[in-house]
Amino acid sequence: MRKKWLVALLAMVTVLAFPVGAFAADGPTNIQLQAGLNTVFTFLAFILVFFMQAGFALLEAGSTRMKNAGHVAGKTILTTGVAALSFWALGFGLGFGNDGGNGFMGLTGFFMSGTDAGASFDSLSALDVPVTIMFLFHFAFASVSLSIACGGMAERAKLSVYIIFGILFSIVIYPVVAHWVWGGGWLGKLGMQDYAGSTVVHLTGATAALVATLLLKPRLGKFNKEGKPNSIPGHNQVYSILGVIILWFGWFGFNPGSAVSAMNDGFFGYVALTTNIAAAAGGVFALLVSWMVYGKADIPAMLNGVLAALVAITGSCAFVAPWAALVIGAVAGIVTFFTAQWFERARVDDPVYAFSVHGIAGMWGAVSTGLFATPELVKVTGVGQAGLFYGGGLTQLGVQLLGLVGTFAFVFVISFIILGGMKAIMGIRVTEEEETMGLDISEHGTYGYPEQMKLVAEAEKRSGIAN
Repeated sequence: MRKKWLVALLAMVTVLAFPVGAFAADGPTNIQLQAGLNTVFTFLAFILVFFMQAGFALLEAGSTRMKNAGHVAGKTILTTGVAALSFWALGFGLGFGNDGGNGFMGLTGFFMSGTDAGASFDSLSALDVPVTIMFLFHFAFASVSLSIACGGMAERAKLSVYIIFGILFSIVIYPVVAHWVWGGGWLGKLGMQDYAGSTVVHLTGATAALVATLLLKPRLGKFNKEGKPNSIPGHNQVYSILGVIILWFGWFGFNPGSAVSAMNDGFFGYVALTTNIAAAAGGVFALLVSWMVYGKADIPAMLNGVLAALVAITGSCAFVAPWAALVIGAVAGIVTFFTAQWFERARVDDPVYAFSVHGIAGMWGAVSTGLFATPELVKVTGVGQAGLFYGGGLTQLGVQLLGLVGTFAFVFVISFIILGGMKAIMGIRVTEEEETMGLDISEHGTYGYPEQMKLVAEAEKRSGIAN
């Protein structure tokens, strides 16, 4: 009991002898507090964007067949690891390092250590966030773009393709486009508006996915002898739904997180508002149009509508009014529904509709700011000019079109060279036998659903004996 009284007495003496003000004098300044708050804000945004990989794993695994589910989900971890190492070694420097005035790609900051921000990353030096945190944030973006690119390869690409192409995509393709727009490159100097990556992240990944889809050719049984598409439904629609919910959740790190600050009157909250409105509109309108066309409300169409709307609003979320966000999201959902069908009729087998959802919607997102960007929000962001519908003329729309055409052309050509070369040298598709048995067993030696697949094999065996 005496010890407790003694401790209390010492505490009182300490408070009287050293008032709170004495400690406050040595505390952090307002500038330091702001920098700390922005750092924590950006790190939390990185966590949200990184968590989107869980959404991709569930969405893609649920959208493919049971015999490939483990492989499709597992390659998400593989490509994330490949992107992390490649982007740290060279990609981050090529994307955000100083370019010496060339406007094409960075030339400094390779094997980023975090101690050379001032000397190597002029494009990031004005931010109140350490370069290490900015690396993590942009790595998460790069890994999302790679996941989109790999989506078009599902159910027929060799595992080695994900590794080799993942390395080259994270070094040669994505960082160059990122530098053009965000790293001080030529499109950024022209004032291209791409707040969080409709073009940089989504169109880039989707264009690579389109090339992979074309070079890999359709899955076995996707098209009949007349060339008409056969339905190959995914094995678990609930997984796909959970995946989209996680992606929608993670997008609040993508778009609001791109403010890289909790200050500026909470502008990130406005970005979150337009993001949410667009996503909701995309899902609702895609479902309604599928109901009109099919006579039934199609859930996969609704999921693609949500994602397409999120892709489209990603570039324009900080530049447009809420009513325009609704229009952008609704148009994205509707257009994606019809383009997905068009690509199938054109014999393009895109298992997760990567180019429709991320490519076409990414293009629409790039164009939308050239139409709907308001003068007030352009002033807040300090990027580009007002859109056509707000008296800005055709200038910003022209910059946006130049950006999307330049990005598509560059990524298509480089991806075709890389994947075409890999196809000629080593082959990029598994054998027919391996594809038939499933990539789980052919590439990994075990099924993602071992008990269920065993039952399927036994049923097929019995059916063969009966026949």
